[in-house]
Amino acid sequence: MTGVAKPIDTERFAAQLRARAIDVGRGRILISRLAGSGQEVDLTLPANCNGYGRVRHFRLATAEGWPANPLPIEPACKALGITPMPEMMTALVFQNAACAWRCWYCFVPEDLLKADPNRSAWFTATELVDLYRQIPDAPRIIDLSGGSPDLVPEWTPWMMRALADAGLAETTFLWTDDNLSTTYLFDALEPDDLALLRGYRNYGRVCCIKGFDSRSFAFNTRAAPQDYDRQFEILRRVLELGLDVYGYVTLTSPHDDGVAEGVADLVDRLQAIDPNYPLRVIPLRIQVFTPVEQRLARDDTRERSLIVQEEAIARWMGELQRRFTPEQRTVPISDVPLLRTRLA
Repeated sequence: MTGVAKPIDTERFAAQLRARAIDVGRGRILISRLAGSGQEVDLTLPANCNGYGRVRHFRLATAEGWPANPLPIEPACKALGITPMPEMMTALVFQNAACAWRCWYCFVPEDLLKADPNRSAWFTATELVDLYRQIPDAPRIIDLSGGSPDLVPEWTPWMMRALADAGLAETTFLWTDDNLSTTYLFDALEPDDLALLRGYRNYGRVCCIKGFDSRSFAFNTRAAPQDYDRQFEILRRVLELGLDVYGYVTLTSPHDDGVAEGVADLVDRLQAIDPNYPLRVIPLRIQVFTPVEQRLARDDTRERSLIVQEEAIARWMGELQRRFTPEQRTVPISDVPLLRTRLA
């Protein structure tokens, strides 16, 4: 009989990875090398920035039955004064080389999540901005992705200062991913760093909830089920900082029972943090990239979870229709007011 894998000890594993993924004293972040990686085959354009950056195409259009995805297009256009809003925008993506969770649907190969110095390199924020400046007709959005950028929260204010020093703070939009796995944002940053996050105009942060209940969360991430509850506690603290915060949610689950109850509870939890926050959340439809194909072949429950997510999105859309008026649901996502956490 095959034993059940032990859940990831998020706190312990995150601490180990953070120690290998950031050099605070020298202001350096470990960045994944995309050129030659298992992720490269899925890139629309070749890796750039000497193999450590990539261009991502963000599109409004999604699949039938799923809401359009205006992130980060709409917040970027609002901040940068771009009108009319395009159907697609590109972003330059850098990926930090560590993540404490192992989401089966992640488009990043696991060997780029281990803070492996053989598959990554150290960069200061100034060096990353210098690479960005060398791109002809560079994207207006810079996406700090991963990996898990919240393992190394210093990266964001370091980039803000480097962009300001380069005279690019007003012409670029900085976008940070956050999987709500750690409290390092609050534990590691100095007060002046937090003040910079609050005061930097062209900045947005997107926090991803991994599932609609503790079972789906544990299935998706390989972390302990109780870390699902912890995601909401961390999200509340992030919103209390007064940042321009948005959300993603993934709805895959191997269990087709309890979907309606789980999705309703998910929306309840989000509204308990802020009554309007669900209107700032976009469900992400999981797609099969090359690393995901290999993981699907090893576990048929993952294939089944792709079907469950279709029922879950129908329940999500129904909950929004029940809780919000048509007028509220058509407000641009960047204009949805956060009632309990007014933006600074």
